Amino acid sequence: MRVTFVTGAYRPDRCGVADYTAHLRSHLSKKGIASTVLTTHAAAQAANDPSVQGAVERWTLASLLPLTRKILTIETDILHIQHAAGSFEFQRPIFLLPALLRRLGYRQPIVTTAHEYGWWEWQPRWLPGPALEFLKQWGQQRGWWDREDGFLLTGSEAIITTNDNIARIMGERLPERRDRIYPIPIAANIEVAPVDTQTAREHLRQTYHWPQTAPVVAFFGFLHPVKGLETLLPAFQQVIQVHDQARLLLIGGVETLALQGQDAQNYWDKLQQQIADLGLKDHVACTGYSPAEEASRYLSGADIGVLPFNPGVTLKSGSLLALLAHRLPTLITQSEETDPILTTGEVVERVPPRHPDSLAAALTRLLQDADARTCLSQSGYAFVQRFGWDAIAQQHGEIYRSLE
Repeated sequence: MRVTFVTGAYRPDRCGVADYTAHLRSHLSKKGIASTVLTTHAAAQAANDPSVQGAVERWTLASLLPLTRKILTIETDILHIQHAAGSFEFQRPIFLLPALLRRLGYRQPIVTTAHEYGWWEWQPRWLPGPALEFLKQWGQQRGWWDREDGFLLTGSEAIITTNDNIARIMGERLPERRDRIYPIPIAANIEVAPVDTQTAREHLRQTYHWPQTAPVVAFFGFLHPVKGLETLLPAFQQVIQVHDQARLLLIGGVETLALQGQDAQNYWDKLQQQIADLGLKDHVACTGYSPAEEASRYLSGADIGVLPFNPGVTLKSGSLLALLAHRLPTLITQSEETDPILTTGEVVERVPPRHPDSLAAALTRLLQDADARTCLSQSGYAFVQRFGWDAIAQQHGEIYRSLE
């Protein structure tokens, strides 16, 4: 079987969706499913891989014609679109692709994975709100288009989502397509490196010249404004008033598709300035971008994981699953979007977003309570065992075969 993926920008080092796609491709290959990626010319050049091909310069309306031409020339069994708004430069023309392909006689099954949904609707200023709402509802009620993703979902034979909440919203909007919607949770975005825990602990503390007895709290993921780091830093300032030896390690780079060039540098500088202003230079370290194995070794040497995302944390977070896979007792921010399985069990510790005092209090409690850390470590690790790339690839293969 051959699958052609369409991705916004295939840069696994800078985009979570691209990283997801790279993992998926690798595990599909082990099951005899070959794949090609169509992406931007710049991303294809950076990949330097013949299976990654450039089809467009940017994701504008003008890009649809060269993209469809490229798709029509590739022999494939499945066309699989991996969509998230940021990866397509927050451009909407990709929503027209299934309809355009069908008009041109394309007959292969189309699959779409919606990595995000329920927040990004088209709101042009030139069209009055009531008229726009009427059009959205009118077409959606007839199953012609979706109010958020145009023809992307209604033109797909199968729709894959990364969590149950997205699947629920889609099912409510497109009830006649509920049987096409397949929730498949993601897996950890890095594998656990084979390293002795004590060795990892010693190496981490030596690297940053920290005391060997220092407890280390680790954040893992891209450093972005929505990740709650501006909340975490003042919270950690409170923590060290009680635990002076505690250290905070921010594992991850700033440069991504959503935050590039000077904007990325400005945000990095802002974080460094905040660390300095809070008097945390001796207590906080930033690794910058780290290859997967190096990041894994850092996590293996840490004591507690923390993800203080402003929107709250859900099972869409590969960083969360990575922390749990490394047996770290983990503290997250909870919102209405947080999956019920994370809010009702003892998998993680939870606090509200954007609340430094609550975050500081929860971190302090965890640092003081070894039994609580052990309990969270064990329950989190047991929980994450149900999420794995082999199972994800298996489910994708079953969906693909059902469409042949």
